[in-house]
Amino acid sequence: MEQSVKNDLVAPDSENSRKRADRLVSLDVFRGLTIAGMILVNNPGGDNVYAPLEHAAWNGWTPTDLIFPFFLFIVGISITLSLARRVETGGGEHSLLLSIVRRTLIIFALGIVIHGFPRWISGGTLSVYDFSTIRIPGVLQRIAVCYFFTSLIFLKTNWRTQGVILLLLLVLYWAVMFLVPVPGFGAGTLTPEGNLAAFIDRAILSGHIYTKNFDPEGILSTLPAIATTLCGVLTGHWLRTRNNQVEKVAGMFVAGATCAVSGWVMNAWFPINKSLWTSSYVFFTAGLALQLLAICYWLIDIKGYRRWATPFIIFGVNAIAVYVLSALLGRIMALWRIPATSGGTGNLKTFIFGHAFASWASPVNASLAYSICYVLLWLGLMTILYRKAIFMKV
Repeated sequence: MEQSVKNDLVAPDSENSRKRADRLVSLDVFRGLTIAGMILVNNPGGDNVYAPLEHAAWNGWTPTDLIFPFFLFIVGISITLSLARRVETGGGEHSLLLSIVRRTLIIFALGIVIHGFPRWISGGTLSVYDFSTIRIPGVLQRIAVCYFFTSLIFLKTNWRTQGVILLLLLVLYWAVMFLVPVPGFGAGTLTPEGNLAAFIDRAILSGHIYTKNFDPEGILSTLPAIATTLCGVLTGHWLRTRNNQVEKVAGMFVAGATCAVSGWVMNAWFPINKSLWTSSYVFFTAGLALQLLAICYWLIDIKGYRRWATPFIIFGVNAIAVYVLSALLGRIMALWRIPATSGGTGNLKTFIFGHAFASWASPVNASLAYSICYVLLWLGLMTILYRKAIFMKV
């Protein structure tokens, strides 16, 4: 990553600080809300966590299950706002493609670094970059792949074709998941072990997936994740129209309600499921993302209520940086061995949690308090960068 006054991976290009005034601030806020949510749910203090801060066990959803699709939706909007401007200002296709490939590889590599970062494993052994078992899919890896293919689709097609591709991806995914038989399970099985996506992950990435049977960011389920990103691309087209701001908000509310209801109806035969990234999940989460963006757009870009949103702007303009750095610090704290009060050694995270939180709060509230303080820690660090006009891009 490099220091810049721009952040054009997941935000509209700005040629310099001139253009920060023209930036869609509501999108920064939406991105910042999403990143803050990611940090919160990824860094509990202990094992006791409130249900809304955990993923659904399988079918269904919790607020936590909205975070990742919201981020991909934002990536799609940013692709439209950023690449369209670069095309309009004469950016050559060759240079655009090189930029897309470079960013894709960097984001994917950052995901591998996070997965390969040293950690303690069974028996007290320190595992360092064990490539024989390192997990290949992941959150950043999926963002990279979705960014790459969605960017190519955007550059090569118009908005109508992009909408058609979105629908075809969801229909194709539904068809293969229900019609292609899985050895030992048959066709249409949607259990963690018996679904087609899990079978493909085991066949191609055996030993390199989240569990021995399945990966929630696996190969086949990336197809509907690209559809989620295309939902953002189409929203970006709508935001670039000449309609006035109120019309844009109304359009997002109507489209969001339609998508959310459609996803909820589809749930009857293709359950909403984050791990499988089902077609119903795409519609449902895109609908909710449109609703939240419309609220942010109305409050911030129309009504001008920005003071409350400053923390989320700070997170939003350095989104990838704070996600990666917060994940790495969490790993470092788990590696840092210190003497334990009961004898032997523990790690820094356990020490902090036990002395600063678990000593006065119930287990679940202590875990939540730790998570909130971790978010606030990173807000403080990112505020320093923000005030120095340091914005990191890849």
